[in-house]
Amino acid sequence: MIGRLKGILISKQPPWLVVDVGGVGYELEAPMSTVFDLPQTGREVALFTHYAVKEDTVVLYGFLRESERILFRTLQKVSGIGAKTALAVLSGVSVDEFARLVQTGDIAALTRIPGIGKKTAERIVVELRDRVDGMAMAVPGFAEGSVPKDAVSEATVALQQLGYKPAEAVRLVKEAAQSGDAAEAIIRKALKAALR
Repeated sequence: MIGRLKGILISKQPPWLVVDVGGVGYELEAPMSTVFDLPQTGREVALFTHYAVKEDTVVLYGFLRESERILFRTLQKVSGIGAKTALAVLSGVSVDEFARLVQTGDIAALTRIPGIGKKTAERIVVELRDRVDGMAMAVPGFAEGSVPKDAVSEATVALQQLGYKPAEAVRLVKEAAQSGDAAEAIIRKALKAALR
């Protein structure tokens, strides 16, 4: 099993990353909370990983912080939550914000995360209330990256991959995007606006 990777960040196309470790390019799927804090491509990065094997696929997930990987794994223990929804949760709220929502039983805020309906939110609160203590870490910062050629399109695609419907993703990006913004900045602002 692969638990951690350290190498050069070759590609960053949310939610996908490629990290070169000794000449081997590992493709990882990562939540936006990790993507926001990554260095620019060409720099060294260390990621905690979760290796998932299913009948027809093998996926490697990457996280900058151990707390994110723990939450990713913990969420999948809740009935009805898979990797895609767990990534959407991590992309929509920080670990400590999620812990706060669960501890206070804020069903309304949880249902604003893509892929989380009322019943799933209620299950999360019931099943995880005792498990989120001590899971919270500091709110992640944001590392500025270079501006991609088409940041708006990249942000729109990333939101759709996180579970937003195409029309909703376009609207959120249109409202969030400002001239010169990198895709990561647009995605972050769009996700914050969606949770209001």
